[in-house]
Amino acid sequence: MPTPEELEAKLWAGLRSEMTVMLGMVDESAPSRPMTAQFEDDEDHGPLWFFTSQDSELVQAGGGAATAVYTAKGHDLFARVEGRLTEATTPGMIDRLWNPFVAAWYDGKDDPDIALLRMDLESAKIWENASSLMAGIKALLGVKPQQDYKDKVAEVPLD
Repeated sequence: MPTPEELEAKLWAGLRSEMTVMLGMVDESAPSRPMTAQFEDDEDHGPLWFFTSQDSELVQAGGGAATAVYTAKGHDLFARVEGRLTEATTPGMIDRLWNPFVAAWYDGKDDPDIALLRMDLESAKIWENASSLMAGIKALLGVKPQQDYKDKVAEVPLD
């Protein structure tokens, strides 16, 4: 059974390698959509950064409480990260986070359509998938699976 620290480490490793989350505003003023998370340094902490367009619902919402939902490619880890989203479009951060994948979406770093969002992280709930052949066999035999999952979830403060 993993510790909360181990689950948090798995979350950071997964976010850094896969980078895709479903990002949206808690008040639903901007429903969740797939976004690519960027990091400003090599440390395992926030904030998360997202490039988008000036007319996106996330920018138009004006910031506030947001949720980023992460699912690992192998479905072995799931997380809901909560925090505050603000627009933070500055030439310095655009330069710092710019890469070939971002460049494909814009007409250069000076494109007036670029908006950069910053998500300051507050907390995360992280689940490790306890599905396994053994869990499947137990379910077929009528054994409730809740016990297998009980120790595979953690609430982690991120601020």
